[in-house]
Amino acid sequence: METLETGDGAPFESIGDWATRAADPGYRAAVLDLLGALAYGELSAFERLADDAKFAPGITEKAALARMASAEYQHYQLLHDRLAEVGADPTEVMTPFVEALENFHRLTAPSDWLEGLVKAYVGDAIATDFYREVAVRLDDDTRELVLRVMSDTGHAEFAVDRVRQAIEEDPRVGGRLALWGRRLMGEALSQAQRVVAERDALSNLLVGGAEVHGFDLVEVGKMFNRITEAHTRRMAALGLAS
Repeated sequence: METLETGDGAPFESIGDWATRAADPGYRAAVLDLLGALAYGELSAFERLADDAKFAPGITEKAALARMASAEYQHYQLLHDRLAEVGADPTEVMTPFVEALENFHRLTAPSDWLEGLVKAYVGDAIATDFYREVAVRLDDDTRELVLRVMSDTGHAEFAVDRVRQAIEEDPRVGGRLALWGRRLMGEALSQAQRVVAERDALSNLLVGGAEVHGFDLVEVGKMFNRITEAHTRRMAALGLAS
C-alpha cells in the first residue's frame, strides 16, 4: 500500500477497517458520499475521453485515449461493485454529484485536441490531489480502493509529452493553454467547494475525520490551497504558467 502523509505533513495512522468504522452512521455516510462522487467522476471521465477522441489528430492518439477511457471505466466498475457490496444503491449514491460534475464539463468543453489533453491532465490531477487529501482519513479497506482507483491511467506522461511538443512547434500555443489551465482550475475548485459545503458528512471527514462536526471553512480553505499549489507545479511540468 502507498505510504501517505496527512495534508500538513503529519504522520498518517490507520483508523481501522471498514467493518469497524462503518458502525458509525456519520462515517458510513461520508464514505458513501466519497465513493459516489468518485464513481460518477470516473464514469464521466470515461465519457469525456471517448468524446475527446474526435479531436485526435491520428490513430496513435485515438488509441491512447481509448486506453485511458477503458481504464476509467474499469475504475468506475470497481467503485460501483463496492457500493453494491456494502449495501448501497450505486445510482442513488452517485446522483447528488451529477449536477456539479456536469456543470464542470459544460463550462470547460475543449475546443480542440490540445485543450482536451490539458483538461484530461489537469482534471485528473486535481481529482487525485483531492482524494489523496481524503485518503489519510479513511479506513484501510476504503483507502486501498480509493488509491487503486486514482492510480495513473497514462494521462500524465502522454499529455505532458504532446503539449510540450506542441509548444516547441508553436510557442504561441503556450499562452492560450496557460489561460485554459487557469480556467479549468477555477471551475474545478468552484464546483468542488460547492459539493463539500452541501454534504455535511463529507465536509466533516475532510476537515478532520468522522469525529469532527461542523463545516470548517478555514480547514477546507487550507486543503484547497494545497491542491492549488500542486496545480501550479503541474502546469510548470507542462511548460505553462499557472
